[in-house]
Amino acid sequence: MLAAFELGDIVLMRKPHACGTNAWEIVRTGADIKIKCLHCGRVVMLDRLDFMRAGKKIIGKAGQEK
Repeated sequence: MLAAFELGDIVLMRKPHACGTNAWEIVRTGADIKIKCLHCGRVVMLDRLDFMRAGKKIIGKAGQEK
């Protein structure tokens, strides 16, 4: 369960997307969390509690060089 996250973080989700990747970027935060698939670019919006349950871990913090 994810507790601390911020805009721009790269998150590994528990279930893979239909395109085959688990990596998502946080695009918007608030009551709802909007995430973007890093492989296909699909954007999905989840409510905060569902996102916190579905998130596995943060694999990249916002502002870090890749």
